[in-house]
Amino acid sequence: MLNKQIAEKLEHAFSQHGFAEPSVATLQKLSGVSLRTLYKYYPSKESMIVAALTNRHQRYLYYFASSSESTGEAWVTSAFEHLSDWMKNSAPHGCLSIQALAAYPNNVQIAEAVKQHKRDIQQLLAEKSGHPELSEQLFLLHEGIASGWPIVGDSIIASANRMVADLFVQYLKQPKEI
Repeated sequence: MLNKQIAEKLEHAFSQHGFAEPSVATLQKLSGVSLRTLYKYYPSKESMIVAALTNRHQRYLYYFASSSESTGEAWVTSAFEHLSDWMKNSAPHGCLSIQALAAYPNNVQIAEAVKQHKRDIQQLLAEKSGHPELSEQLFLLHEGIASGWPIVGDSIIASANRMVADLFVQYLKQPKEI
């Protein structure tokens, strides 16, 4: 489980310091292990980033899915409100995945980790909303919150939830095919 502990510390380090600034020597100090141990588990800075993103992905999905409501529109609005706490406590600078992709746009492993994270969020929104056909719109709102929260703050949550209500009303008004 040492690799998991290292990944947690790397996630924290990248969250606090970004991706360009910390050197491997800095990451080694922040991870609390020897350079040899760090390289044993993660042989490059890019693999350290993937480990941090994977750790964050697991934490985030658990956190986001643990909204107080079970399904439907209520789950989505509750999850978005829950997202406000995540942004305050874990992502005050915005989405770590998007930051990693911006710092390493040509790295295939980082790009795949980010894409998987985003696909899983969209899938969770499809399942928990009870309306898979709204998953792209809900995902777009989620991403807007993650991108806009550092600039706008909590008011973006209220705006997104008004849009969720409008989406569900519009969807329910559409005639259903039999």
